[in-house]
Amino acid sequence: MVNDRGLAVVTGASSGIGYNLARVFAEHGFDLLVTSGSERIDNAAPDFSALGVEVRSVKVDLSTFEGVEQLWAEIGSSGRPVDAIAINAGVGVGGDFVRETKLEDELKLIQLNVTSTVHLAKRVLPDMVARGAGRVLFTSSIAGTMPTPLEAVYGASKAFVLSFAQSLRNELKDSGVTVTALQPGPTNTEFFHRAGLDNSKVGSEEKYTNDPYEVARQGYKALMEGKDHIFASSLKTKLQGELGKFIPESVKAEQHRKMAEPKSSGK
Repeated sequence: MVNDRGLAVVTGASSGIGYNLARVFAEHGFDLLVTSGSERIDNAAPDFSALGVEVRSVKVDLSTFEGVEQLWAEIGSSGRPVDAIAINAGVGVGGDFVRETKLEDELKLIQLNVTSTVHLAKRVLPDMVARGAGRVLFTSSIAGTMPTPLEAVYGASKAFVLSFAQSLRNELKDSGVTVTALQPGPTNTEFFHRAGLDNSKVGSEEKYTNDPYEVARQGYKALMEGKDHIFASSLKTKLQGELGKFIPESVKAEQHRKMAEPKSSGK
């Protein structure tokens, strides 16, 4: 990776929004270091290199301390500064917190969505600040703006990511480093299947509201423009995000519950 192109790091890049973020970075001439906990990351890498950039793929489990440190070592071994990073890797868990979900699943969610996000940011940002340049995109969610019954820990994790991103943005406002929060609505990816929400309205209907490539395109644009956040991608999602600021939390909780609860066999 020795050339005058910028280097972008994208986590969770084997599928979904992360895959499309890597694609959009490549379309705009960034070399890539892409990572995922799945073997699929090696299959995705040729799609990005076909766009005329250099790509390095790394399979690591970012839900572990060792996995984040391994990724950081791989970044360092590139010998190049990170011009942009999309800290995107995340997972969901659907179901009633007390009666249905497993503690180990919830804790692994926190480790990936929250702990690894803080850990990786702590590694990457000091170098960016020292150079006085860099861009960070955190993938939060519109779910981070509301209570999320039947996805209680997931919603809380995305609220953390949103608050973390906005706090860092303020701390770094005079550093030359910009921080942007990407807040997608339900997006047509494998997320809902993995979270066990196939038989919910949000998993079987609402996800078609937002296209993952368009979410990524809008996220990239907001990042390059130095924006605070972006609700992506549909007009419905944007309206939901803006209008949600004026809706009581109890009302938003009930709305989310209806979206996430299993559909009856008659519907």
